[in-house]
Amino acid sequence: MKSLLLGAALASAIAPAAFAQTSAANQTPITHGQPIPGVCVVYNQMLVAGSAAGQAVTARMQQLSTEVEGELQPFGATIQTEAQALQAGAATIPAEEMQRRRTALQQRVQEAQQLEQTRTNELRYTLASQRERIAQAAEPILIAVYQERGCSILLEREGAYIVNPAMDITATVIERLNAQLPTLSFNRMTVPVQQQGQ
Repeated sequence: MKSLLLGAALASAIAPAAFAQTSAANQTPITHGQPIPGVCVVYNQMLVAGSAAGQAVTARMQQLSTEVEGELQPFGATIQTEAQALQAGAATIPAEEMQRRRTALQQRVQEAQQLEQTRTNELRYTLASQRERIAQAAEPILIAVYQERGCSILLEREGAYIVNPAMDITATVIERLNAQLPTLSFNRMTVPVQQQGQ
């Protein structure tokens, strides 16, 4: 069964939640009509961003990104230093040595770019894997709440401008998800070979 939560990017999930809180504080109160029996709504992005596991993923991904930046920074500094040295010595460095150093510099640039692309792919893959873990944990909870509430249809909150809160099952799902999956621990993951070319 395809996961019901896939497609909600963790980074983009945080912004809508913040916007909703800000705009709700600045609006006049809304009165809702009667809840429609059998119609339920879930805010997929909030399931990820608002859950304890989703927040743990966000925090850990920021740490991993910082680690990658720290790993890549020396490459950039070395390349910049060598480029400046070549520019400053353009009139005094013999042509053969200049060519050799330029070739070596170009190779270092390519290696740094390749490493940066590899690390970027690893971070993306790691994030997608953790989102999938949250989705897999949330899906049976979502189905259980759907059945408990007697829902006949489950709509995504993202597709509706305003919804009667009585029809929204997001908070209940998050509460149960937090109890079942209070956090996630992980490290940067290597992209499987079959997915590297995608």
